[in-house]
Amino acid sequence: MVHLPKPSRPPRIGLTLDAEPPGGYASLPWYAIRENYCSAITRAGGLPIALPHEVALVEDYADLLDGLVITGGAFDLDPAIYGASLRHASVTTKDQRTAFELALTKVFLAKDQPLLGICGGQQLLNVALGGTLIQHIPDAVPNCLAHEQPNPRTEPGHEVEVRADSLLHRLGGRRRLAVNSAHHQAALEVGPGVLVSARAADGVIEAIEDPSRRFCLGVQWHPEYRISAADDAMFQALIEASHTP
Repeated sequence: MVHLPKPSRPPRIGLTLDAEPPGGYASLPWYAIRENYCSAITRAGGLPIALPHEVALVEDYADLLDGLVITGGAFDLDPAIYGASLRHASVTTKDQRTAFELALTKVFLAKDQPLLGICGGQQLLNVALGGTLIQHIPDAVPNCLAHEQPNPRTEPGHEVEVRADSLLHRLGGRRRLAVNSAHHQAALEVGPGVLVSARAADGVIEAIEDPSRRFCLGVQWHPEYRISAADDAMFQALIEASHTP
């Protein structure tokens, strides 16, 4: 009998959960995640693993996982985290979630483990890499686009211009990408060595990456909705980078 080698396991990809107070789904506090985050990982060949917000366990999570997706959500980082002295009236926070995501992201960065930041996850990644944020785009960017698009997220809201020498361009193969848009904040300054790989027509930063790392990409839109071929490609690239040697 011929014994075939056992197939290698799919890379384990952590997905950060959202957290909600009592009400709606449950009478006690609850976690949540949209199904399309998980299906994007399985479609690309990964094993999605949901991550409760246990700050004390971030090192254990990092040891367990091969890659990480920092998901989006309808909340903001406390501006004090990135050194802002003022706080815009529109800012709302989820402090436990942010503490967990920031701690886990810093562990992944320290270990050069692959990670993808999506929407608010891109903003958190930018801060973890030493950057700052625009707290409210309509007040900071004259004649800005509708970054909180009125049409459904399953449709594009605007286009972004992609930098030619970027990872994002290699993944999508195009200088312009149609994206969905559901955010009122964005990256302002980026940290040392961080590349701005896409901008909207109004100048707002739409994607960042760190070329010195194995895979470190943040996009301001929601690629799990599959608006363009580049969206699937970035999940596939995350999985490829997350395969254990």
